[in-house]
Amino acid sequence: MIGPEGEQLGVLNLEVALAKAVEFGLDLVEVSPMAKPPVCKIMDYGKFKYEAKKKANEAKKKQTVVKLKEVKFRPKTEEHDYNFKTKAVREFLAEGNKARITVMFRGREITHREIGQAILTRIGNELKEIAVVEQSPRLEGRLLFMILAPNPRWVQQQRAIQEKAQQQAARKEAGAAAPKPAPAPRSDAPPAAPVAPPAAAPEMAGASKA
Repeated sequence: MIGPEGEQLGVLNLEVALAKAVEFGLDLVEVSPMAKPPVCKIMDYGKFKYEAKKKANEAKKKQTVVKLKEVKFRPKTEEHDYNFKTKAVREFLAEGNKARITVMFRGREITHREIGQAILTRIGNELKEIAVVEQSPRLEGRLLFMILAPNPRWVQQQRAIQEKAQQQAARKEAGAAAPKPAPAPRSDAPPAAPVAPPAAAPEMAGASKA
């Protein structure tokens, strides 16, 4: 049995263990049922469940969900469409996802599979800095496809760049929030002109003299 502060209380029977938990005003929770003998701990079970749920939610937020998006080409895909689709693949990989590049054959086009292979090879070469071929080109029926995944080295570089940018932004924000010191007086500034004393008020006409 383990106490509320993690201290070892020894091997106790159930009645004594329950009495100890009541003494502390807490719950008796079995934490290792498969141990010989089973291990129990005195704790606040409600707080324990809350913290466990909180940790599970935080771990879930940190998990990266990798998606697989398919981008389709044709043996006769024009250069404009090719560039547009390749750009989409690049953006999808930059988000940390995978891309399935598929070349679709129709009719007698299947007899010229080397054209589709050339398209996949070109894409792999153009994106080799940011992607790795996770699955080599494979033919299934009239579909020739390969799967690209983000290059781990490139992903690491992007994360380092983002972290550096965040640090610079934080330092810039901290500098902007700091109070600015008052400007020191200029040594070359001309001395201030003396202030003339106020003129005496004129005597009123007809005033009697003392």
